[in-house]
Amino acid sequence: MSNESWSHWEGKSEVYQDPLSVSLTQRIAATFGERSPAAGDPLPPLWHWAFFQEPVSAEHLGEDGHPARGRFLPPVDGRNRMWAGGRLDFKRPLRVGVDATRHSTITAIEEKQGKTGALLFVTVRHEYIQDNQLCLREEQDIVYREPSPPKLESAMPLPMLEWSETHCPSSVMLFRYSAVTFNGHRIHYDYPYATEQEGYPGLVVHGPLIATLLVHSFLQNNPDLIPSRFAFRGLRPLIAGGEFQVGGHRREGNKYALWAFDSRGPAQQAEIEYKENT
Repeated sequence: MSNESWSHWEGKSEVYQDPLSVSLTQRIAATFGERSPAAGDPLPPLWHWAFFQEPVSAEHLGEDGHPARGRFLPPVDGRNRMWAGGRLDFKRPLRVGVDATRHSTITAIEEKQGKTGALLFVTVRHEYIQDNQLCLREEQDIVYREPSPPKLESAMPLPMLEWSETHCPSSVMLFRYSAVTFNGHRIHYDYPYATEQEGYPGLVVHGPLIATLLVHSFLQNNPDLIPSRFAFRGLRPLIAGGEFQVGGHRREGNKYALWAFDSRGPAQQAEIEYKENT
């Protein structure tokens, strides 16, 4: 299908409000084993992905567990949906327990031919407003790919890292992250579906969960730095039950490169820009 067939979806927008409740914040903190911020405190980076989720009823879900396509995102049938990466500009922290609004717009749709078949790229821009101020601007890259065996290894060389830490998320952690983000995608909790329908060797670790661990690792190892921009890209899936590492190293200027990887090579690549905490 040509790009012109999807062009009328560009510019489609929606607005969603959320009170950034303390109770959901506590559940996110428990999922990551972190202290929960109180009402009025800054929401940690990337925890906003648990909010602004429309509670779609079961009859409006697709076979994969995502909301049926054709509501906000285009109706791309017969393909697997992936969140491939994104870019975020941190303006000021969102605060827990304070009403916020997300303005979302489809800014680009493009079909390309990849090694495994046709790929449809959809870019969605989100702007998060609180107290009439822009707190966060985000672009998400969503990809619809034709069913094909997942890529499980990467030959990309890994650079020398200044730090790394090991994670081994269990199926329980994946279930809890799916729950707090209201993510119904079955590859993260439904083993028969993940292995028999989408061809993975096990449950798939959420890309946003990995990205959140990357940013947390950066903050733990650089407590005097404040993220101002974060960009990440998925290279291949990570499977639950096995260990993987997250780490990073300094680049030129006020940037760090971040990586998530295991014995099969890099799985997620990211770059974070920062400012000094003065």
